[in-house]
Amino acid sequence: MTNCRLVINFSFFLCLVVNLAPLVLMFPFTNNQLGYNFYDTTCPKFPMIVRSSVWSAIRNETRMTASLLRLHFHDCIVNGCDGSVLLDDTPDFTGEKNAFPNKNSLRGFEVIDNIKEEVERSCPSTVSCADILAFAAREAVSMSWGPFWPVALGRRDATTTTQDAANQQVPSPFDSLEIITAKFTSKGLDLNDVVILSGAHTIGFAHCSTFQRRLFDFKSSGKPDPVLDPLLLSKLQSMCPNKDTSNSNILAPLDVTSSCTFDNAYYTNLVSNKGLLESDQALNGDPKTAAKVNYYSTNRFSFYNDFSASMVKLSNVGVLTGQNGQIRKKCGSVN
Repeated sequence: MTNCRLVINFSFFLCLVVNLAPLVLMFPFTNNQLGYNFYDTTCPKFPMIVRSSVWSAIRNETRMTASLLRLHFHDCIVNGCDGSVLLDDTPDFTGEKNAFPNKNSLRGFEVIDNIKEEVERSCPSTVSCADILAFAAREAVSMSWGPFWPVALGRRDATTTTQDAANQQVPSPFDSLEIITAKFTSKGLDLNDVVILSGAHTIGFAHCSTFQRRLFDFKSSGKPDPVLDPLLLSKLQSMCPNKDTSNSNILAPLDVTSSCTFDNAYYTNLVSNKGLLESDQALNGDPKTAAKVNYYSTNRFSFYNDFSASMVKLSNVGVLTGQNGQIRKKCGSVN
């Protein structure tokens, strides 16, 4: 079941927009070629176009919040926030969309494409797809009762990428904590960011294939993961029968208590051994990260504040500015 009752935090979001200045001081960005007012004169309608389109997308399908946030993360974690994840394959080019972590998994491309078309009508060849994606992800989270963070703008779009880059750089639910941390630190992030950004799994869903081995053959033991809560284990085994290939499209909520609301229940679930992915539950099994998990499980607003700061860091990873890259006219192809 992937449908949720629509409860968009629109009034809270508008309040934060009005009071943006204090937030800018709290979360300074690190790339001095980006700016919070980058499109004020060249494309003043840009924020409202994105805001309206994201609101419509979430109203149509609340799952889209998680999809847009994940799309932004998968863009940034592969060679930086350059819109490369949006590129379509061609006979002469194989990009990130069909890499193992992304194929039949990443969603929301049509939302970004629709925003781009409307932005192009308003201000042609001005706003990058990378900026649209970064801004849309923030809007989606803040409209779903999550935190708000300032998004510095001025990114340019990549003109190339590779499928291999996505296969190698995107963290996997089967990776150990050490491997995931190494992938984060290679981008200038750290172990704290691993714990904090994993909290994005407080919304969204996962396919059976991403957690099925925990249910029946954890680490080739022929038995379920002994840490997993027994009641949740039984429920998941019913949803995803062992070696049943027909369940490839079945989805389970990453957060078993509030999968459509951005909150801190993800951490509460980990403390109760109800994390869906083994890479998530591992955060509560390692002394280097368990203390943070426990802290965020009882401190929602501390999580919000730290998540905002980590998202600012993430959205500045490997950005292209100035004369680097281009402003793609269509997000799926280079000019």
